[in-house]
Amino acid sequence: MSRTYQIRTFGCQMNVHDSERLAGQLEEAGYVPVADGDAADLVVLNTCAVRENADNKLYGNLGHLRARKNEHPGMQIAVGGCLAQKDRGDIVKRAPWVDVVFGTHNIGSLPVLLERARHNAEAQVEILESLETFPSTLPARRESAYSGWVSISVGCNNTCTFCIVPSLRGKERDRRPGEVLAEVEALVAEGVLEVTLLGQNVNSYGVEFGDRLAFGKLLRSCGSVEGLERVRFTSPHPAAFTDDVIEAMAETPNVCHQLHMPLQSGSDRVLKAMRRSYRSARFLSILDKVRAAMPDAAITTDIIVGFPGETEEDFEQTLEVVRQARFSSAFTFQYSKRPGTPAAEMEGQLPKEVVQERYDRLVALQDEISWEENRKLVGERVELLVATGEGRKDAETRRMSGRARDGRLVHFTPDGPAVDGSVRPGDIVETTVTYAAPHHLVADGELLSHRRTRAGDNAEAGRRPKTNGVSLGLPSFGQPAAAAAPAGGGCAL
Repeated sequence: MSRTYQIRTFGCQMNVHDSERLAGQLEEAGYVPVADGDAADLVVLNTCAVRENADNKLYGNLGHLRARKNEHPGMQIAVGGCLAQKDRGDIVKRAPWVDVVFGTHNIGSLPVLLERARHNAEAQVEILESLETFPSTLPARRESAYSGWVSISVGCNNTCTFCIVPSLRGKERDRRPGEVLAEVEALVAEGVLEVTLLGQNVNSYGVEFGDRLAFGKLLRSCGSVEGLERVRFTSPHPAAFTDDVIEAMAETPNVCHQLHMPLQSGSDRVLKAMRRSYRSARFLSILDKVRAAMPDAAITTDIIVGFPGETEEDFEQTLEVVRQARFSSAFTFQYSKRPGTPAAEMEGQLPKEVVQERYDRLVALQDEISWEENRKLVGERVELLVATGEGRKDAETRRMSGRARDGRLVHFTPDGPAVDGSVRPGDIVETTVTYAAPHHLVADGELLSHRRTRAGDNAEAGRRPKTNGVSLGLPSFGQPAAAAAPAGGGCAL
């Protein structure tokens, strides 16, 4: 009888993609996925260590799982990800009912560690200090039938004082372009229409093999993959952003005119304290160049409020940059102290009430700007990749949701003579925006067009793509040789 599993993922896109790799390995080892509410023989917690309450989330989940494990003898619990890399054996000391702890550098070890824990009847803790097997060499069970993550690098060479990621994921390691393109092709062969190139700093891609223009070349190469309709990437670093990337975005038809570039602060003094190697003028100049090349580009960002020592003047400078930048949306965070980071030991830690008041002002300003920018799109025609469950009220309004090419969320009515059968997640539709809100758009008219896709077929049938590990070691750009590209394993339940 097959053993069942669940994976609970916390944190960033990198963790989401790591969970796809974990799922791929478990299913190759004979495990079968079950819904989160069902009892499972194995629960894997893939943790994040970026936010202050990460520890509370982990141990809160482990507390609930203890009771479930007591009711189901033989059940196993595994903890991986950044918090596992940081806390190591302390997790087992605090929660001795955990069976396996594994780090960010050895996600490929999970099936072996689980078997060893069963055999030895004791917890297994394995934390490697550096990457031995690149995650792309592992099989992956993808979460989406129509959109896939493709990691181009792991780790980070920057030393931002607020960030714990470099110490947990290590120095940047780049995949060869041929490996990346082979994985993209494998996904497209499975019916996937959209890929997002993923890295801690995607535009520093190529540093390991000595090509500072590698990322722009990679974007252009993605343009030659037949059947790939949309290419996105996240997240670039302003200090490494070069004009050739802007040109590649503008000139490659399937690269979406969407840019997520973290600002973090609009104060040059705070940026220096954060050890962010750019200043606000440099940041705004990049946005000017992007919009000159792509006037329709939607630009989003990350901003931290309340960094140690931030004054009211510093915060006002952030507000001014936000006014000038005209972000379509922003992910705003209240600074949280992370043990092990230089910022945690800095003087000038701000009171919670001060940080909260500034945060509220920033959110109000950005919501106002987002609404103004979204209202400009009322009456415009948009192409949407239909998504799964992105609207909380879709069921009661009879709407569905999709993402425009610029990344904006659009709720639409799946009606009209253009509809071919039924609209499914993974299909492509065109419609006209009728209403704008700060965080989404609405299109309540009849659809202008509807294209059924293979991704939609797979989504309707409940099939998720599975890709085999890709490890070609190709140093050049362009299409990988046909014999080298993996078949991808076929869509399977």
